[in-house]
Formats: sequence, C-alpha cells, structure tokens
Amino acid sequence: MSRKIGNDVFSRRTFLRSAATIGAAAVAGSASAQTAIDDILNAPRRGNWDDQFDAKASRTATAVVSNNPIFGPGSAAHIQQAIFDYQGIVSNGGWPMVNAPQKLELGISDPSVQQLRQRLIISGDLPRSAGISNAYDSYVDGAVKRFQARHGLPADGVLGEYTLKAMNVSADVRLGQLQTNLVRIQAMSGDLGQRFVMVNIPAAYIEAVENDRVALRHTAVVGKIDRPTHAINSKIYEVILNPYWTAPRSIIEKDIVPLMRKDPTYLTRNAIRLIDGKGNEVSPETIDWFADKAPNLMFRQDPGKINAMASTKINFHNPNNEYMHDTPSQGLFNKLMRFESSGCVRVQNVRDLISWLLRDTPGWSRQEIERVISTRQNTPIKLSQEVPVYIVYVTAWSATDRVVQFRDDIYERDGVAELALQTNFGVERSAGSVEQDFLPQ
Repeated sequence: MSRKIGNDVFSRRTFLRSAATIGAAAVAGSASAQTAIDDILNAPRRGNWDDQFDAKASRTATAVVSNNPIFGPGSAAHIQQAIFDYQGIVSNGGWPMVNAPQKLELGISDPSVQQLRQRLIISGDLPRSAGISNAYDSYVDGAVKRFQARHGLPADGVLGEYTLKAMNVSADVRLGQLQTNLVRIQAMSGDLGQRFVMVNIPAAYIEAVENDRVALRHTAVVGKIDRPTHAINSKIYEVILNPYWTAPRSIIEKDIVPLMRKDPTYLTRNAIRLIDGKGNEVSPETIDWFADKAPNLMFRQDPGKINAMASTKINFHNPNNEYMHDTPSQGLFNKLMRFESSGCVRVQNVRDLISWLLRDTPGWSRQEIERVISTRQNTPIKLSQEVPVYIVYVTAWSATDRVVQFRDDIYERDGVAELALQTNFGVERSAGSVEQDFLPQ
C-alpha cells in the first residue's frame, strides 16, 4: 500500500472515530449512543469507505470468547453440528493453502492475500461480501483476528509463522480432529454439577462454571510434553493460603546440596529452613555439605512472594501429587506456549478463583482472603462443600454460537502429526527431575 493510501486509511479511521464520538456524546443514554455509532457505521451513502469495518472488526475476536462452557447442555450436539459443517467444507474441496512470501498485515497489497481471503471465507471468518482482492484491508484484519482467537493465538491481525501454520492445516484434518474430540466430549455429557472447575490441558486455560455458564476463565500453565498434567475427574477439597513448599529428596540430593557447596547462603536467601524429625529447626552452618549423603532433614520453604507456589495452593484428590497453585513467575502466563510445569497447574489471577471456590465456606470473603495472605501465615482451609474439578484433554469444540475452536495437540494424542506442529515447535523436553521447575533460583 502506498503512503498516500495509508494516509487516506488513517484519515478515514480518524474521521470515523471522531464522528462516532460526537454522535455518542449527543445522546444521553449509553444504548442511544451505541445506536448513533451504528447509524454512522451502517450509513448507506458513505461512498467507498470500506474502513467502516474497522470498528466492526475490532469486535470480531472478542465475539469468539463467550460465557458458553466447553462442557454444557448440548455440547455434543454443538460439535456434531460443527462436524456436519466441516463435512460440507471437505466435500466441496476444502480450502486453499496460503502461500505467503512475507508476513502479511493490515495495509499490505499482495497476490497471496487472494488465497487468504478464500481461506477465511470458506472457514466462515470473513464474510463473502468482502470479496477477493490483493488488499489486506480491515475486513481481512478482522477476519484474521477472529481466526486467531478461535485457535488460541494472540489476536493481533498479523499473518505470522504460527497463524500461517494453523491456517494451513487442511479441512479434512480439522474434520478428523472434531470427530476425535466428539468422543471426548460425549464422555463428559453427564451431570457435572451446578458448580465445577474445568481445566482444558491443550488450551492451557481454566473455566469456573456455574449454572451452565462460565463465571470465570483463567489462563493456566500446564505440564510439559514429557511430564504431562494427568486428565482426571476429582473434587477440590482444600485451599491453602501462604503454603509451604517442601523439597523432595531428589531435588535435595541433585540440586540443593550442590548449590549449597557453591553458595552457603542459598537456603537463607530463598527462605528454606531445615527441620529435623522432632520439628526443630537446624542451622545450615551446622551441616557438612560435602558429606557423601545429603542430610536427613526436611527442606521447607517459608510462605511468601518467593515461595514456589506464591500465595495459594489448591488441593484436589488425585494419586499423582498434582495440584493447582499460584506462581511468582507471572510472566509465564504471557507466553504462547504455556506447557512449562511438571504436571501441576499454575493459575493466573488465582485469588479470583479461590474467592469463587470459598464463596460457600463461612468466614472467607475476598477481604479476609487478602488479609490472611498479607500475614504470610500458613492457613489451610477446608471447603465446606467440595467442588468438582475436571482436568480434560480437548483440542476441538464448539458452542451455541457455532464458533468452532481448535487447539494444538500438544501431547500428540489426536493421532495426526500435523496437529502438533505449532506449539510443539520450540518446546524443549525436560532433562531435570520432576520438580525441577519448582527449585528456587
């Protein structure tokens, strides 16, 4: 796109925003203001101002996220409808591969955009009325954002490496993915409870569901490829505020003792105390760290911000010693590939979740939870009523809005290597012990 065209696009957007603002300000109520904006956007005599889609496109990615849970009334019927739709796509020849010679984004004009438009029209992300051209305009930008949101990708509207890989998975492979996940969803079609927590491993997110609607949705970090989080149906029975972290024997022998030989202040710096069999604290200075065997003591990290579980631990019944917890490494939640743990599930904004879990446990308002966390005192809380938790492996689903969602087959369980392409790229397999990622540095 030339600089002149780019400037024209900018000026049109500026005018549109200004007009919308003026129209909204002239109307008293918010509903009336929105009507005024829509009148401007939908005005029949706006010449060739195709940028009217700018404001609409900005809503497309948001519309993909709804309060419809993965598991709810009609979940199996919704994915069956998606299967029917995709069978139609496949029988009509599927969609074209997009061969982009460069990263495509808003403002670019390139012949490969024609393929992109065809691809997005066939999958329902771009309206047919947008037509076929070389222009990566606001229609295409909005459609790419919608596609990205449906595939768990950052909705930035840029056709980069990961988006292109997801887009070039063929229609028949996507159909097979839907059919594979129909079986998984049908297995969860019973009564799951009025309130429950669902952890979807491939999506690396959590839904707190109440009365068949999503009350909360949380970004999560789940198990590595070779240390997977286990799928299980269980119940959450306890929340621990300011939890202790106790180092397993393997970590003590292989990691902590060598670290103490190099840096005798390691335990003190990381608030890790030595406790003997009688519950007495032992000074690190009294230990021979160069002895053949590691000391037969408990290595326990105090509660606090640097604790491996930070403010919170959520316990549920399971044989794998897995749990949900807070983390001091909040930056992990910003990563595209959130498969970083050794099986446990890290929860972003975990205090919102525990407030929801403890809602029916007397004495535990959000204010009280925050107060106790600020004391740094270890406080286990039994839920007055256990809440079901379902840790599942679902890589494709649909909901009442017929928005079909796909995620990468990170644990390679769908049986098609192509589906594991995207997020497996660059994910390293672990070399250390199982709790290595907990080890304070």
